[in-house]
This record gives sequence, structure tokens and C-alpha cells, in this order.
Amino acid sequence: MHLKFRQLSESFAICRLPSDAPLPQLAATSSLASITRTGDELSLVCPVDQAPVNAKVEGPWICFQVQGPFPFAQTGVLASFIGPLAEHGVPIFAISTFDTDYVLVKAEHAAKARHALQVAGHQWIASGH
Repeated sequence: MHLKFRQLSESFAICRLPSDAPLPQLAATSSLASITRTGDELSLVCPVDQAPVNAKVEGPWICFQVQGPFPFAQTGVLASFIGPLAEHGVPIFAISTFDTDYVLVKAEHAAKARHALQVAGHQWIASGH
């Protein structure tokens, strides 16, 4: 499966807060923000400049958006995208939404990741918002 992808222009942080922490306020203008609460933690993906000061923070990360939408019945989309990254030793953090997938890689692996994806036949398209 050959996919199209683009790199979001912002740098991102992946943050961990206690499971009972209040939801942080994020700017609505961000190209990506994700909040997930479980019984163990509150995880947040946000632009680096919006990372809560009291959170455990990893970053900076860059983000590839896989161009969807994809039907829920379609299988192998994310696997075909992250497989080449794993083969090239690039750690990832993935987020799925209703329409598509987002794959974050540490900024220091950005060039290596893009190269691995292109060698695998995925098509990089012009950067967007």
C-alpha cells in the first residue's frame, strides 16, 4: 500500500499528567492536539509552546499526517506506514482520528524517517499548516 503524507509545520510535545489532572486549555489554532485520559494517566500531544509546565514532557517531535480519509474496514494502513520506520530504527508515537492517522517522530529522526517512507513508496506532499 502506497500512501501520501505531509509534515505538519509545528513542533510537538508529548506530555503526561496524573489521571485526575484537569484538562489543559489548548489554542484552537494548532494543527494537531490530542488528549487521552485513562485510569493511569492523562496524555497530551500539543505544540511544544503549549506543553503544561507541570507535565512530564518528551520532545520536540515532528508529525506526519497520512492523507485520508480511510474506511474503517480498510486494514493495514498504519502498519504499511510505520513498518518502514521500524525497519530503519525510527521510534514513533501514533495517533488515529476518525479520518486518518498521524505519526510523530523525534525531531532528530525527521530526515531519516522521511527518507525511509519515500524509499518504501510513500509519497511526500508539500508541507501544510
